[in-house]
Amino acid sequence: MRNMSLALVFSAMPSLAAEDVTVLALGDSLTAGYGLPEGEGFVPQLQQWLRDHGQAVEVVNAGVSGDTTAGGLARLGWSLTPEVDAMIVNLGGNDMLRGLDPGLSRSNLEAILKEARARELPVLLVGLEAPGNYGPDYKRDFDAIFPDLARSYEADLEANFFAPLTARLDEPDARQRYMQPDGIHPSTEGVAVIVEEIGPRVQALVERARN
Repeated sequence: MRNMSLALVFSAMPSLAAEDVTVLALGDSLTAGYGLPEGEGFVPQLQQWLRDHGQAVEVVNAGVSGDTTAGGLARLGWSLTPEVDAMIVNLGGNDMLRGLDPGLSRSNLEAILKEARARELPVLLVGLEAPGNYGPDYKRDFDAIFPDLARSYEADLEANFFAPLTARLDEPDARQRYMQPDGIHPSTEGVAVIVEEIGPRVQALVERARN
């Protein structure tokens, strides 16, 4: 009888696996964890943050170092497996570094968001800001891509991936602490700061996927 009672209790409990949400993190080296030991990149730190905050979530690392928005679009079809419930899109940095036409970057990101909408997948779009040395016109056009598309496609928006680190530049040795020697990619500690900032937005994305 005791075993039967336990079986009835457990059968009435919701399955944890059934509550799992799979989030595809589509991006470049910032997503892939370039230069960091395994387990210390953006995706594993984000997944641990979510689980520490009570979320049963699997974050799939679809980051490819050096990828552009065109590359992300090209591999989108096979990256969006049936298990995917939501998507983080963190692309555009390599377009900017190569000085590619912001209009092309916008078009590629829009195609990604259109596909997500067609599949009824909620999206968190992660933006970047171009430095001033590209000229005011380039900076204006590039910076506008992310908020414009987020509004048009009802995506959640993280306006600037690096904003949490930029806010700490007045701390002693901030660049050495939060950035790798290349000055482009965040260190393990830098990723942790970024994850603390973006984590609540991903939580909201997960809730959208559940609903």
